[in-house]
Amino acid sequence: MEFMVPIDIKKPARQITYGNRLLLVGSCFTEHIGQTLSDLKFSVLQNPHGILFDPASVTGSLLACVENRAYSPDDLFQLNELWHSWDHHSRFSGTDPASCLHAINASLQQAHAFLKQADWLIITLGSAFSYRLTGEAARAAVPNSRIMVPGRPVANCHRAPAQWFQKHLMAIEEIQAALDTCYHRLIRFNPNLQILFTVSPVRHIRDGVVENNRSKARLLEAVHHLTAKFPNLYYFPAYELVIDVLRDYRFYDADLVHPNYMATEFVMERFSEACVTEESRQLMQEVRRLTIARKHKPFHPHTVAHRQFLQSHLEKARILAARYPFLDLREELAYFGGAQ
Repeated sequence: MEFMVPIDIKKPARQITYGNRLLLVGSCFTEHIGQTLSDLKFSVLQNPHGILFDPASVTGSLLACVENRAYSPDDLFQLNELWHSWDHHSRFSGTDPASCLHAINASLQQAHAFLKQADWLIITLGSAFSYRLTGEAARAAVPNSRIMVPGRPVANCHRAPAQWFQKHLMAIEEIQAALDTCYHRLIRFNPNLQILFTVSPVRHIRDGVVENNRSKARLLEAVHHLTAKFPNLYYFPAYELVIDVLRDYRFYDADLVHPNYMATEFVMERFSEACVTEESRQLMQEVRRLTIARKHKPFHPHTVAHRQFLQSHLEKARILAARYPFLDLREELAYFGGAQ
């Protein structure tokens, strides 16, 4: 008897392996994937502009990374005592404009260099709704007027007044055009880049249930159009795994919107099976055991048993580091070696 709808996950022609460099961009679900891969010691850089949801913001971020765009004080505005950028998540906002600008440009320069050598780009789109500035923003007594142009898409609203924005549901053709243009710029910049798309299973209920489904449908159609068009683009069905395979609110957090730990682990297991090489999956298990041991909190840290535990895992970390020089195990080596 089947208790889950079977799903055929197509493996990409090339699979991810340790030693690959992975850039991840997009919604909060990107952070789940990226953090898991980072914990497993893959070479990962994620969201150089912070969490982004819509295709206009995601492609804008990627093009800025390709161009190595330098942001200036004219790209910032002050609101509610903080300085912000319309192109960035609020984690880049701050009370000091110079510090804010430094963080933005440092992140972008790092992403530019990383993307040039990256093997994989994983893009997770969250919503087809894009927020655009209105004339109210342009008329507001907020510097800088140069970046308050009506119609300008914003990556984050930064709690600005609602009348500053128009909510725009991007058309399928509009999404396809943005992704297509971005794809060609990326491949010219890094011809060896493999691109993997996912659509976030996080439901944007604040848009409305019907509106959320329309939004996700447009993302799915646009992404599948591109993956059918170009040979080095792939789709991983994170959205379908949660919505159509798990299909149960026990796999969601209390807000009934965000997939919980069990759901994200289920998705990551399917992701590993489809997108990561067999050899790397075996190494992932060894690394996972080591990282779990590092997070172990001893009740009696001064006992002989705990010292033996540390010594045993120090040896395992040294063996792994010698066998696989590309693994960054400095944190584990320092913990097991320095806590004795």
